[in-house]
Amino acid sequence: MAWFRFAYAPLILSAVSASVVEAETCPPPPDHSQSVQGLIEQVQAADNEGDARVISNQMWEFWADAPNEQAQAILDRGMQKRAAFDLAGALQEFDILVDYCPEYAEGYNQRAFVNYLRQDFRTAVVDLDRALQLSPDHIAALSGKALSLYALGQLDAARDALGRALEMNPWLPERGLAAPGGPLAPKGTDL
Repeated sequence: MAWFRFAYAPLILSAVSASVVEAETCPPPPDHSQSVQGLIEQVQAADNEGDARVISNQMWEFWADAPNEQAQAILDRGMQKRAAFDLAGALQEFDILVDYCPEYAEGYNQRAFVNYLRQDFRTAVVDLDRALQLSPDHIAALSGKALSLYALGQLDAARDALGRALEMNPWLPERGLAAPGGPLAPKGTDL
């Protein structure tokens, strides 16, 4: 992603975005819980990591389905900024999204990811808890919570969160942390 040529362009765009969403009320997020549950059952039965990755990507399509066009545009901008390592810009977009759509779990999950990248793990956990309140089957948020808790040195809580995430998707890339000898292996399975 290219950086804006003018230093104030991101501030102007965010101010315009904020004023547009202030004029509207965010509708409820789409309910994809049954579809996600079906995908969880599929990923649990997957034969290999490649098949599981395809199924996991389908979950992301549901989680990243914002409540309306405005929310989708904010989410997309925030994700683009995060991908370009404009973490301050991404954080600003996700703040706007969470303020506009406080019942949309992915806004909190994405803001938590930015805070994780900023190594603000405590703030990430707060947002991940909210994302999981809104979407208890959000495997990525649960996995992110495990990683954030691990970074904070809260190993028992991290182990629990990762264990719950792996129950839903045993193919998560983070599964190595819970393997025997891993830092989040279940107690009593040390090498």
